[in-house]
Formats: sequence, C-alpha cells, structure tokens
Amino acid sequence: MRSGGNTGDGLRDAVTALGLAAGSLKTLSFAPQVIRTWRTRSTADLSLATLAVFLAGVLLWLAYGVVKEDVAVVAANAATAALVGLILFLKKKNG
Repeated sequence: MRSGGNTGDGLRDAVTALGLAAGSLKTLSFAPQVIRTWRTRSTADLSLATLAVFLAGVLLWLAYGVVKEDVAVVAANAATAALVGLILFLKKKNG
C-alpha cells in the first residue's frame, strides 16, 4: 500500500466534485425565476404542466440518487425540488 492513499479515491472525489458543481449550476439556474416570482407574485406566464413534469423528473432523479447513494445527485435534486415546489406553491396561491 502506498502512503499517498488510493488514487481511485482521488478520482472518485473528483467525480463527486464534478457532480456537485454540475448540480449546483443546474439548481442555481432556477433561482432567478424563483426570485422574480417571489418579488412580482406573478406566475401567469409559467406553465403549470411544464413545472409539474419538471418536478416529477427532479423527484425521479432524487430517488435515483438515493438508491445509488450519490450525494451529488441527491443534493442537487433535493434543492431543485424545493425551488420548483416553491414556485408551484406561489402559482397556486397567486394564480
């Protein structure tokens, strides 16, 4: 055993970091819509069907991440689900 540790662990860490970065950007890309919706209280231009299908896909990815024990997939999709859920709540509340 080398004293530097297992290089496979370094690769796994890099892949996890890549997944966390990708998931963070995907989630953050939705944040401006949440902020705008929160500030304007206007959801008329947002498609309920699109949001519902998107949320279903995010929840399926979340379930996949849980089953695969993939922290990057779980974290990104849990955060995205919360943001989409907030927009759906505002759409229902404000019409």
